[in-house]
Amino acid sequence: MPSVRRETRRPRSPLLLALLVSCVACQAPPVPASEEEAWDGQDVHVERSEVPPQCPRSARAGDFVRYHYLGAFPGGAQFDSSYDRGSTFNVVLGKGQLIAGMDKALLGMCVNERRFVKIPPHLGYGNEGVAGVVPPNSILHFDVLMVDIWNSEDQVQIQTYYTPENCTRTIQVSDFVRYHYNGTFLDGTLFDSSHNRMRTYDTYVGIGWLIPGMDKGLLGMCVGEKRIITVPPFLAYGEDGDGKEIPGQASLVFDVVLLDLHNPKDTITVEKQYVPESCERQSQVGDFLRYHYNGTLLDGTLFDSSYSRNRTYDTYIGKGYVIAGMDEGLLGVCIGEKRRITIPPHLGYGEEGRGNIPGSAVLVFNIHIIDFHNPSDSVAITTHYKPSNCSVLSKKGDYLKYHYNASLLDGTLLDSTVSLGKTYNIVLGSGQVVLGMDMGLRDMCVGEKRTVIIPPHLGYGEAGVEGEVPGSAVLVFDIELHDLVSGLPEGYMFVWHDEVSPKLFEEIDKDNNGEVLLEEFTTYIHEQVQSGKGKLAPGFDSETIVKNMFTNQDRNGDGKITAEEFRLKDQEPKEHDEL
Repeated sequence: MPSVRRETRRPRSPLLLALLVSCVACQAPPVPASEEEAWDGQDVHVERSEVPPQCPRSARAGDFVRYHYLGAFPGGAQFDSSYDRGSTFNVVLGKGQLIAGMDKALLGMCVNERRFVKIPPHLGYGNEGVAGVVPPNSILHFDVLMVDIWNSEDQVQIQTYYTPENCTRTIQVSDFVRYHYNGTFLDGTLFDSSHNRMRTYDTYVGIGWLIPGMDKGLLGMCVGEKRIITVPPFLAYGEDGDGKEIPGQASLVFDVVLLDLHNPKDTITVEKQYVPESCERQSQVGDFLRYHYNGTLLDGTLFDSSYSRNRTYDTYIGKGYVIAGMDEGLLGVCIGEKRRITIPPHLGYGEEGRGNIPGSAVLVFNIHIIDFHNPSDSVAITTHYKPSNCSVLSKKGDYLKYHYNASLLDGTLLDSTVSLGKTYNIVLGSGQVVLGMDMGLRDMCVGEKRTVIIPPHLGYGEAGVEGEVPGSAVLVFDIELHDLVSGLPEGYMFVWHDEVSPKLFEEIDKDNNGEVLLEEFTTYIHEQVQSGKGKLAPGFDSETIVKNMFTNQDRNGDGKITAEEFRLKDQEPKEHDEL
């Protein structure tokens, strides 16, 4: 009987006999009925009732085994059961710790194999039996299920069944890892699973935070690798188990997939995937960047993407606006560059994580730099062509007609007058274009071609233009000036080409009633322009200009100008900018 060691030199101990249980547990398998077959009763008879399809290891003398059993007499009366005790029977084979018949019957068994065993009296309890339990000269039947087999010479066994194509780094001692696992016994019974908890197991490797077998079994793994780690009990929870799900002397099998790996000494790593041939400037601390990114965990799980939002991520770098690893990883980039930045958790979101980023996660960002600028930047002007005769240069107040192609720094076309077939016309310095364009059009001559790069604070700012210009975008204008009409001196909307008549008011007041109405004033000004004696400021609506001139002269606002109200520009006080 397996629960009592066979002794030939002294009587059996009552304490050992106390292990015998006469009732049968409800979860125990039924004992097969005795078969009428030719058995001479001289040796152990073994019937292999259930054999697993695979048997990587069979029990040998010297192995430590754990098994369940039911013990019964030939008539079916049961005298003992490991199921009733709720624990397997654990013993070393071939060392005399079992009755001779059981020591022999268990040899060659596989884990999950079930045997029906008949043991004659001389290989069981002989003519003495066990008082009150096993009568003398009893034939014993055992229904045995092998649960576990191991040997004191065993080591951790590793079976890798998936290795990723790229494996740039493997687990070393003192690395911090995140992995999923299913933990089973050798018979396949599940005792624990990180998948069921929907949370990875996160730990250091090789510094005693794990059972010794797992500490060893994880070494050398790649992120994405899958392996089965089989750990003998003396490298797991030993004789006592864990006091919960894992019994004493249990071999453990872990099906592991590695999701993450880093070392507390790690810094960021930068892989330049694409660098444009022309890179006039690289990003520095204090620059403002616009970039697209895909953010993943080391196993490729996507946690965020600017592409999905169809909007770049815009930020200052080197000033703590982003995680420390990204602050560092974005330095030294070129416009248009693509790079992969791998950030360890202590330079990312740390042990706590954030949102759908787990704690202690290594982060991988695939970055595409769209543009960057510095708040101290001014307009950059590059002249590509200038006519030989370039004596008349554009200035504030001039009326300009020009063509342009407008794009972002990455080449994305925003707008083009060329495609529309008509020029864009403005009065320089009048606020009709963004300040950067106003600056970029200064000192040009007709026929000149130049490229003007405008930082967002001199363009459309942080807001941009809905549906047209992204916020905080650097703009590139390729410009060709087609026409220039000289403007008037600053502060003037109308000037005389000839000497001004000393009787100007009387000339305007044609009906000589001492009052000039808007209609009279308008008619007179247009006559001077048509005759070439005067000039209105170019680029503005003439009716609007004349009306403003009239309003400035109509000082009391009664809708008419009197001789007392009427004054020319040079007759106004210096601090009054009269049209």
